[in-house]
Amino acid sequence: MRLAALCGFAAEQRLARRFGIDAHATAGDAARGRALAARAVAADLVLSFGIAGGLAPRLTPGTLLLPGAVMTETGERLAVDHEAHRRALATLAAAGLPAETGDLLSLEAIVATRHAKAAHHARHGAVAVDLESFHVARAARHAGKPFLVLRAVADPATRGLPKAALVGLDPSGRAAPGRVLVAVLREPGQIPDLVVTARDTRRALATLRAALAALHLDRQ
Repeated sequence: MRLAALCGFAAEQRLARRFGIDAHATAGDAARGRALAARAVAADLVLSFGIAGGLAPRLTPGTLLLPGAVMTETGERLAVDHEAHRRALATLAAAGLPAETGDLLSLEAIVATRHAKAAHHARHGAVAVDLESFHVARAARHAGKPFLVLRAVADPATRGLPKAALVGLDPSGRAAPGRVLVAVLREPGQIPDLVVTARDTRRALATLRAALAALHLDRQ
């Protein structure tokens, strides 16, 4: 089975590729996301893969997400492939990796504050948010191909993102330390929050690594 994935940044891309998945990073760029998703649906199964922001307060950093559907801000709701979702959920549970299956909200801009997260959760009922899944969902629907979303919570609903974390990627999705340094020098008080964000991102990536190992997606 040929697998492709759309990710946000290069660390997610590298992780997916270690498991034989043809992954590409959008760096949060909507136009790039649409173009990459249109190419990805040439595969047999396409994934939206990587970290996500928590919207439901109960979700802690590292919570595994296997949403049943992707929502847009306008209320459009696109369901993932039912059979692939059922199999993945059962396999993860058997490996001791239970996944949250609530809907994922996918937007074109990062939800950076606790207030905004609470507002989106109240309005849409989604448990988490990302920037790539709606590109995958729409492209898969147009091509008649199955898709899944495999994500893990990095920043929880109870915490916003420091400004330095919002400028930390270059156009290829790789870390841009120079930009982060400039942001930190302007506001040194965000350093503790930046350290926590990095720690929780590592926790989310570790969860995703365990999930890929359990699913054996490269062997299907």
